[in-house]
Amino acid sequence: MVNIMNTKVLTVTEAARHFSDFISRVAYRHETFVLSKGKKPVAELRPVPIGRRLGDLPEILSAVPHLSSDDATLFEKDVDLAREHLDDTELRDPWAS
Repeated sequence: MVNIMNTKVLTVTEAARHFSDFISRVAYRHETFVLSKGKKPVAELRPVPIGRRLGDLPEILSAVPHLSSDDATLFEKDVDLAREHLDDTELRDPWAS
């Protein structure tokens, strides 16, 4: 196994012989491995990204229910009222005892 810039390179044979160990290292230590065959990189073994991709955002937003025009107007009034109330509120030091 060779270590190149925080990514370990190992042969496909090494990966096959110790597959369970490498999977555990990926799962619990969040390590990444590049698999090579004949000194040529062919695959990567890495943790699955957590969360959603930015490219999924349009689909997510399109699934959110839209407000009716009446509800949007009421929401706007609620936001304006909250902003007015915040302007009247004196700020305090959250670290003060």
